[in-house]
Amino acid sequence: MTTEHVTDALTPATSDTDPYLWLEEVEGDESLAWVRARNAEVAATLETHEGFAATESAIREVLDSDAKIPEVSRIGDHLYNFWRDATHERGLWRRTTLESYRTPEPAWETVLDLDALAAAEDRSWVWHGASVLRPTPEQLAAGEPWRHALVELSPGGSDADVTREFDLVEKRFVDPADGGFHRPEAKGSLGWVDADTVYVYTDFGPGTLTPSGYPRVVKRWTRGTPLADAVTVYEGTDEDMYISAWRSHTPGFERDLVHRSKAFYSDELYLAEDVGTPEQRLTKIDVPDSAEVGVRREWMLVELREDWTVGDAAGTTYRAGSLLAARFDDFLAGGRGFTVLFEPTPSTSLAGATWTRHHLVVNVLEDVKNRLHVLTPPEGTAGDAPWVRSEIGGLPALGTVGVSAVDPVASDDLWLVTTDYLTPTTLSLLRLGDRPGEAQEPEVLRSNPAFFDASGMTVAQHFAVSDDGTRVPYFVVGRADLVEGTGAAPTLLYGYGGFEVSLTPGYSGTLGRAWLSQGGVHVVANIRGGGEYGPAWHQAALKADRHRAYEDFAAVARDLVARGITTHEHLGMEGRSNGGLLAGNMLTQYPELFAAVIVGVPLLDMRRYTQLLAGASWAAEYGDPDDPDQWAFIRTFSPYHLFDPERDYPPVLFTTSTKDDRVHPGHARKLAALMLQAGKDVTYYENVEGGHGGSANNAQAAHMATVHYRFLAERLA
Repeated sequence: MTTEHVTDALTPATSDTDPYLWLEEVEGDESLAWVRARNAEVAATLETHEGFAATESAIREVLDSDAKIPEVSRIGDHLYNFWRDATHERGLWRRTTLESYRTPEPAWETVLDLDALAAAEDRSWVWHGASVLRPTPEQLAAGEPWRHALVELSPGGSDADVTREFDLVEKRFVDPADGGFHRPEAKGSLGWVDADTVYVYTDFGPGTLTPSGYPRVVKRWTRGTPLADAVTVYEGTDEDMYISAWRSHTPGFERDLVHRSKAFYSDELYLAEDVGTPEQRLTKIDVPDSAEVGVRREWMLVELREDWTVGDAAGTTYRAGSLLAARFDDFLAGGRGFTVLFEPTPSTSLAGATWTRHHLVVNVLEDVKNRLHVLTPPEGTAGDAPWVRSEIGGLPALGTVGVSAVDPVASDDLWLVTTDYLTPTTLSLLRLGDRPGEAQEPEVLRSNPAFFDASGMTVAQHFAVSDDGTRVPYFVVGRADLVEGTGAAPTLLYGYGGFEVSLTPGYSGTLGRAWLSQGGVHVVANIRGGGEYGPAWHQAALKADRHRAYEDFAAVARDLVARGITTHEHLGMEGRSNGGLLAGNMLTQYPELFAAVIVGVPLLDMRRYTQLLAGASWAAEYGDPDDPDQWAFIRTFSPYHLFDPERDYPPVLFTTSTKDDRVHPGHARKLAALMLQAGKDVTYYENVEGGHGGSANNAQAAHMATVHYRFLAERLA
């Protein structure tokens, strides 16, 4: 039975049908007063505990540590890194050389100081990244430097941001008065065509955004001209999700591509020729809309999310989850000969694929453990020549391995990142060589310090059985005696279960210090809706089948108790974003399984989610609540409508951000208010900055994390 004042009607919500509609006014005086009152309660309770300051300090020390691996990108002769620490809360964009990076104390040159910029401009800038134009081969031969960058900055961490041109040589922004590119605040971006031209997709005014608030129009913009004069390249429909375009700058294979995202898992890719001229033409890449397409040099890769029969009914059928390769020009000319580079099995899925100059490195998940394979395409134009396969050995048996190309245009070097729950992350340089099987031993460049004492701790992988008999994997991390099931340990169960996102092992100094070292057990559930076993694992929990993700998570919770690892009185759970919807459903549908629930930046009102910020873009995942037939099943996983004031619920912590312009903070506010009115044990904390990530700097991140762990410690101890 649901509370009577939350409506089921397929009519616009009003204050009569939804008494907390006013909390959707993000920065309204009344709603912010409510938020401040809730935050004050946290300050007067959790934050006053004698252990709060010590935990916050320990977490902040991890986040600010100078010993952490500076993640780098190769741009010309330099390695670039964006860095935050106690002195630079907003961060530094800086650079060094590979030779210097190999040393214990690299010599860093500051390129852009965000703290100084924020102070000078009185804006709470948050770094969103940068893209740099690759000089032409002729320019590189002439010794010209990498100069042209497009820097994206967000006010307070929102998804909406600005793009400003930056000169890497003079280390300054290029003034729009001098012809510098500048995109005003909106959701969108700029992308380099050449030194004097960009693609721009942004808010051009009324009618140019999709229902999700993303760009519907992409234009070509020439330096020195007004943005209003940019030439339209492609315009989507009112029903699309996101329109963008870019140029591939690989020498000899320069191409312009337009991407039309109609919805999640439904895209179109176009080859654009003679762009901006009367002869402009767009050629659709003729693959299923559900497939992901990539074009690199002479090759096209197709990653399938559904079975695809090429040709007539008697043609070749390629399985969902497969990775196919074809020569791009042959495909455009009508050829349909594919090489299968990867085909899934019941225990394997494709985690990613990365091009180097001569190779394709395929990353495979096998029961949520990474394996790498190097595939070398045939040279020349021989259509039937096989790809040569070689392996990369010496990788961890139970952990996560990530790879990315150092410079996919010019080298076969890879950044290799390895990590697991108890082993600090290591960054290595792996040189593959031009020919198959020439890979050298990885050169370890940097390793994170051990932020907590992992001696006596262990990691185990188990499988729970869901309601329909599906085996669901999960990882358990903690002290060996607790993981082996000899006690009733305070246990935090984490999950996501959506959008084909895989949860793989990773080291967290914050988790280690604030939870594992305090005798807590951490569990990660690889439930359906994720991508751990490929598209089928995700599709098994879409729309009307959403309940399977929640049944999987509940099965893991029960299995933990059955194994003696914990009890329901000592078991808590946490989820964020789509995982926040998971947490809301654990709270309202399975309250007896948990002693504490953390609901972070969540979706909760599934009747109105498509009308709030980017919500319309997720209808492919959850369904359309404005369709009565779909609302019938969506309502079964809408926590705002499932809440029953007569039912007992475990203590719950809601967290969100005022600056979250992806998942509306009204979701968390409204269910918290509804539960508070019913007298339930509710803690609510809303950070004023941070966007969907919840925090804009290390200080905010440490504070938010401490609120989480203090809440768990008090409820599960």
